Amino acid sequence: MAMSRGSLHQEAEGSATGDREVCAGVFHFPGHYFPQLPGLAHNKEAPESIAALQEGYCKLCSEKSQKINPFILHVLQKVDEEIKKGPKEGITLNIAGNNRLVPVQRVTGEDFYILSKILKNHPCINGLDVRYNLINDVGAYYAAKLLQKQLYLIYLNLMFNDIGPKGGELLAKALHENATLKYLRMTGNKIENEGGMFFAAMLQMNSSLEKLDLGDCDLGMQSVIAFATVLNQNQAIKAMNLNRPILYGEQEESTVHLGRMLKENHCLVELHVCKHGIKNYGFHHLCDALYRNSSLRYLDVSCNKITRDGMVYLADALKTNATLQVIDLSFNRIENAGAKYLSQSLTSHNRSLKALSIVSNNIGGEGLVALSQSMKTNFAVSHLYIWGNKFDEATCVAYSDLIQKGRLKPENTDVEPCVVDGHVYLAEVSNGLKKHYYWTPTYGDAYGHSSNAGFALVSVGQNL
Repeated sequence: MAMSRGSLHQEAEGSATGDREVCAGVFHFPGHYFPQLPGLAHNKEAPESIAALQEGYCKLCSEKSQKINPFILHVLQKVDEEIKKGPKEGITLNIAGNNRLVPVQRVTGEDFYILSKILKNHPCINGLDVRYNLINDVGAYYAAKLLQKQLYLIYLNLMFNDIGPKGGELLAKALHENATLKYLRMTGNKIENEGGMFFAAMLQMNSSLEKLDLGDCDLGMQSVIAFATVLNQNQAIKAMNLNRPILYGEQEESTVHLGRMLKENHCLVELHVCKHGIKNYGFHHLCDALYRNSSLRYLDVSCNKITRDGMVYLADALKTNATLQVIDLSFNRIENAGAKYLSQSLTSHNRSLKALSIVSNNIGGEGLVALSQSMKTNFAVSHLYIWGNKFDEATCVAYSDLIQKGRLKPENTDVEPCVVDGHVYLAEVSNGLKKHYYWTPTYGDAYGHSSNAGFALVSVGQNL
């Protein structure tokens, strides 16, 4: 049973208002005016020729007196060529503004209006990636309309597009009735606490969205608590990213609420809570939830303030938890003692964990060697990332031995042994759990397992 909007706001000590209908008639932003454009009316006409994206784009630009964006034209031309080779299903239109291989004129809100008109009649296109562009709240308005009209879109990436709280409100309200979108990525858009509250309210009504990324969106304490509250009831969300909210105070209220949520939620598979300022007290609440939680497989608590004492709680939880497969502890401070607590649990009890990242945790040779020894008895752990710690010769020899004997595959770790003047050293390799979270390389496999092992091991959808 869904909670009422009033109860959600009472839990989060705030309010978020607004009608469920998006942009009916005229919508006002500071400095912007949005008439109900004729082209946004419900279109009951038969879909146009699927292989006419480029032609349709040029025609519509001419009709609307809009300048043609050469980058969009180039992408649509490539898609047309692919479609002409044979029937295609599940095409993702990639118009990323940080593409370095071709000249890029970044997409604006006005460009996105034309694009949305073209896409709503093409069932073969079910994904749209417009990351690192300039669509802002104007484009968010048209993206909201697209979500209401396009019944085939399952993936929408809007990361780093200068979308603010008003644009976040529009998108959240559009998702109240949308039943097709599976993954929405809003990373880096400063929707703030206000926009976050609208997304939290949306999760009380939407039952199809499976993956929501609101990392680096300047969420506040109120909205983080609201998400923890609605996830007690939402049975559809499988992956949630709440990285880097703007939190004040040292009481860790949001982390405590997330811990309570994990005790009740048995659908969430992946949770990212980087840069939450989590200390041992808050981490204790998260670890307590692991005794009862039977669904979480990927826990990301990197870039927090967890120390060796926090590892006591995690090591104990891992003795009984049989579902957690990936843990990212990067950029904390667990030191030798914390690494040894983990190694003891992995050696004697846990056989479900597959990947562990302890990058930059001030761990010395004693702790690193202890973890390497645990891999000789625990054959479930296949991925281990250790760069940024204090390597001594014993550490270098231990991990060189694991790699050379095949126990630790080169693509499953971020170090590579090399011999200089008769001594073994470890060099860094660009492998990790989520190397391509913010960017993708200009060559090679952008979605390769070695660089994105966390998403490969715990796959929720086909996109990062």
